[in-house]
Amino acid sequence: MTNTERTYDTLHMGRSSIDLYSNDVGTPFADITSFAAYVGGSPTNVSVGGRRLGLKTALLTGLGEDPVGEFILKFLKDEGVETRFISRKPGNRSSAVVLGIEPPDSFPLVYYRDNCADIALTIDDVLDAPVADCKVFQFAGTNLCKEPSRSATMFAAELARQAGAKVVLDIDFRPDQWHDPRAFGVVVRAAMRLADIVIGTEDEINAVMLTDVSHMEQTDSVSDTQVRGNVDEAIRRMLAMGPEALLQKKGSSGVCVHLVDQQGKIERIEAPGYPVEIANILGAGDAFDAGFLYGYVNDMGWYKAARLGNACGAIVVTQHGCANFMPTLEQVMAFVDERGGLG
Repeated sequence: MTNTERTYDTLHMGRSSIDLYSNDVGTPFADITSFAAYVGGSPTNVSVGGRRLGLKTALLTGLGEDPVGEFILKFLKDEGVETRFISRKPGNRSSAVVLGIEPPDSFPLVYYRDNCADIALTIDDVLDAPVADCKVFQFAGTNLCKEPSRSATMFAAELARQAGAKVVLDIDFRPDQWHDPRAFGVVVRAAMRLADIVIGTEDEINAVMLTDVSHMEQTDSVSDTQVRGNVDEAIRRMLAMGPEALLQKKGSSGVCVHLVDQQGKIERIEAPGYPVEIANILGAGDAFDAGFLYGYVNDMGWYKAARLGNACGAIVVTQHGCANFMPTLEQVMAFVDERGGLG
């Protein structure tokens, strides 16, 4: 990206929470006896991950005037994330997430987001934030599930583009946060026209483009929802809406960067992952985002930026939580050097 002089490398907008992770790894959810308390929420996680790597990150979220809000705020301040633009919302609560850990493939989670403070973000909150003073503005699809956060996020993306910042959308499909799964696609397709870079899994990409909910298969938790569709066709249609790149997260296989060349053809760059033993997959995508954005801001190119993101994700899936376990640049470079580097 162009080396624009801005106060902040990245500004992240969206949800924040206290995350309660089961200490009883492998135990069915009903038999859990204790939890560890961490900080979570997709854009919040990415802001912490980027900061640990060395980016100057700021966060735009909402917190209640409650002890949970104080817990989240203290952690972010200790991490060095800019918190001046976090809005305290009287009458709204800081949100919470409770998570079970049953590796390798069951990670049930429950959201507590009724009347949550981050969905109460407004256009005035955006006007008070450094949207025009960052190199990258990043937000998550869940921001768009309700008002006033929906219009505030769209407004922020508009301002960021006008100011020359790159707009990055993490699709972040959380079915239970929407009154109708079809509404998710309608709203995210509108927001995508404001995005320069879109990041998502195959299921998330298909969910954006599908209007038939019969293609959605939900198992025992919302995190296991699968969406069937022609992902290549969905990617083609999404890129036609204006983004310069779509990053398809493929789990342990890595990431495929989809770009449109000057002839209008789609170019694909496969960035392999780093195989590791999985402890907890939750938060891996946010760790990827942080690593990728570090590489992107520092002009490492699509391939190496994606590989760096893959490495960050691989490190976090071996850990118990997410934001609290994001790697530093020294740690991630040691990890990749032991595995053949980024090239």
